[in-house]
Amino acid sequence: MKLFLKGTKCFSEKCPIEKRNFAPGQHGRDRKPKIVGYGLQLREKQKAKRIYFTLESQFRAYYEKASRQPGITGENLLALLECRLDNVMVRLGFAASRRQARQLVRHGHWTVNGRRVDIPSYQVRPGDVIAIKADTPAMQVVRDATELTGQIPAWLQADHESLTAKVLRKPERREVAAPVQEQLIVELYSK
Repeated sequence: MKLFLKGTKCFSEKCPIEKRNFAPGQHGRDRKPKIVGYGLQLREKQKAKRIYFTLESQFRAYYEKASRQPGITGENLLALLECRLDNVMVRLGFAASRRQARQLVRHGHWTVNGRRVDIPSYQVRPGDVIAIKADTPAMQVVRDATELTGQIPAWLQADHESLTAKVLRKPERREVAAPVQEQLIVELYSK
């Protein structure tokens, strides 16, 4: 499945999924195994992990935290993943891809509520104000990324002129654009 992880490369004809849509190796084109049960659940979990760039232990911790919260565990899990700082940067249009967002956060170009944050997995909360550091060399990179921006989700508010943003509330499931069936992930972890 095309997850658009490589930024603009996924929109061109050089995308690996478009060029070679079959398994690697000599017999990659010959057989397509039918995936059922555990395989489907595992594939959904791996897809979510790769979309949000989390490690296995991080993803498990997110699931544990989501299961302790009131409400539907799958929706809580996606809300926690969406509230990661690197993901919020992409949703706001301050980065062209999650890889670029992770690098910009890791290099300390962003502040949350006036404090420098260099952890991509930082959980933003409702009311947090995100801003770019003054006189940062990444200013032009961020301005270029904002030109590619489509629509900003309703749970975020952005000002592309001053490169600031505010988290209004937690995202709801209908506002999460990830192509993930969260129920399969919950079934996998509840075994």
